[in-house]
Amino acid sequence: MLGLHCRSPLRVVVIVLLVWRTIPGSAEEANFFRIGAAATAGSFFEIGGVLASAISKPVDSPPCEEGGSCGVPGLIAVAQATEGSVQNLRMVASDQIESGIAQSDVVSWAFAGTGVFAETGPLTKLRAIASLFPENLHVVVRADGPIQTLPDLQGRRISLGQTGSGTLADARIVLAASGLTEPDLSAEYLRSGTAAADLANGSLEGFFLIGGIPVPAVRALAATTPIRLIPIPEDVLLKMREKYGPYDQSVIPADTYPGVNVATSTVGFHALWVVSVDASEPLIYAITKALWNGATQRLLDAHDPIGKGVRLEHALDDLSVPLHLGALRFYRQAGLPVQDSGPPGAPD
Repeated sequence: MLGLHCRSPLRVVVIVLLVWRTIPGSAEEANFFRIGAAATAGSFFEIGGVLASAISKPVDSPPCEEGGSCGVPGLIAVAQATEGSVQNLRMVASDQIESGIAQSDVVSWAFAGTGVFAETGPLTKLRAIASLFPENLHVVVRADGPIQTLPDLQGRRISLGQTGSGTLADARIVLAASGLTEPDLSAEYLRSGTAAADLANGSLEGFFLIGGIPVPAVRALAATTPIRLIPIPEDVLLKMREKYGPYDQSVIPADTYPGVNVATSTVGFHALWVVSVDASEPLIYAITKALWNGATQRLLDAHDPIGKGVRLEHALDDLSVPLHLGALRFYRQAGLPVQDSGPPGAPD
């Protein structure tokens, strides 16, 4: 938990863990498992909270079949606010946190030691539990403002995402593919909730954000302030692919957000749940099994539509690092198309 700037959420997590560790009796036998989940106003944190609840099963809790938790016996998990994908992966690789959620493209850079990880080298300890849900790049501006296209961002007050986030990494790539640089903008580096609040009060003219739709911060903003989503045109996407690797074209459907009644062409990713190769194989097998049981699916379905996008049949989508052996064992038993060599990037 070192190196974070979001001190208040971390203090809460630390205090909770310390309290848990001082509970007398059988609670001392509990195992703790953190899920790095980015900013509290984003989709990572929303789904991370559901995952933490689903895989937790405190000691002496009622059996699953009697209405108790269907998680991993003795496990207590928490969703932890962080700066985002880049930091989550660094913390997992350095054993500062047990797991994290991260964008598929950022995970691939980390594992290969490219992109924002070029200076520090590859994080080869990273392994995947599952692909969770699709994500989309959002470029959000006020509907009553002058910004209609990416070139219109020039000279404007725009948040590119928080330092340590996947949003910031990809915002820079989008700008470069559009012929822009950070000095061309009046750039800021804000958490999603802060960016949305600043756009609403007029102190910011736009912001980048990547998340599963609808992103909570954007949905809340659009409910009170008319917004526009700026499309990522095909020529920009082609330049991104040529220079930075395979990027998927995606669409944010019309009416995803209040008042935005046109579909928006953009860039798509997947959110991956990542752990260290050193994590216990039996533990990760049990966590993967808890992730895909019926009780967890009911919890996820309550978070429509992001949660409903978390499905076993998509668990191997866009994996950009090897599966953890515990997860690999579960998927083989579940009958997913994992051969001896596994899905792309999986261990032999």
